Amino acid sequence: MYDLVFDVIGMMGTFLVVGVFFLLQLKRISPSSLAYNLMNLVGAILLLISLCYNFNLASFVIELFWIAASLIGLYRYMKQGKNPSLEDAELS
Repeated sequence: MYDLVFDVIGMMGTFLVVGVFFLLQLKRISPSSLAYNLMNLVGAILLLISLCYNFNLASFVIELFWIAASLIGLYRYMKQGKNPSLEDAELS
């Protein structure tokens, strides 16, 4: 039972991280947007949760870096305020 729960949590995280990467490649989302950084952060946290059950050191470390990068992106977004960046304007 627990195997299935943690697998579902991990797959949700995978879909978020990979999904937002596809959106980025299709130019449907800006890498400086709130949605991009939140989807990466939530996806990495979900993957980290699943790794607490089925531990893998290399995957655990990469998710920590992914979380750190997402937090940096969120910080920069919050610091930017309501002024859209040039990248956001290109997507419109």
